[in-house]
Amino acid sequence: MGLLDDILAGLGTQGSAGQSMPQAGYQPQAQSAGGGMTKVMVALLPVVLAMVSNRSSSSGAQMRPNQPSGSAGGGLDDLLGALFGARGGSAGAGGLGELLNQLQRAGFGEQAQSWVGRGQNQPLPPEAMEQVFGRKGMSEIAKRAGVSEADATRGLSQLLPEVVDHVTPEGQVPNFDALTASVDALTRRMGGA
Repeated sequence: MGLLDDILAGLGTQGSAGQSMPQAGYQPQAQSAGGGMTKVMVALLPVVLAMVSNRSSSSGAQMRPNQPSGSAGGGLDDLLGALFGARGGSAGAGGLGELLNQLQRAGFGEQAQSWVGRGQNQPLPPEAMEQVFGRKGMSEIAKRAGVSEADATRGLSQLLPEVVDHVTPEGQVPNFDALTASVDALTRRMGGA
């Protein structure tokens, strides 16, 4: 799968060096200095997986599409509520459907559909992240991942296409159960890479 496999392989290398492995709810503090974008990607991956599945990575609880920000759950629940709940709309297959809708509304529907389809993934410029998530959303994503906003925008622009491509292997948005199984498999790989 390219980038995603490299990130997960990097987690396995960290684990063999005696460092503790990430678990559900893992929130690494990554900095681009010295560690490059791989550390940023590792820090962003739990946030992206939570976005795609529209649930908190720490509790595994499914978010309700219109759950207000600040309601029970905290952490990623609050972030996801702010990113998806405030906009309402269709939840589709978990947060993936709403993420694809947001990309469409921001003018990046063609790129997003290329990630779902079986062809080549079209790139998304880092500047697009603020159009999709808003400045406040990007600030929250960066804060949750423990990275700078600049690193978060660059990292998300590279990671989102890979993750969406991975969770849509049949070239279409999966049903919620299939999406959940795919995200859970990636989460297990993160924890046991």
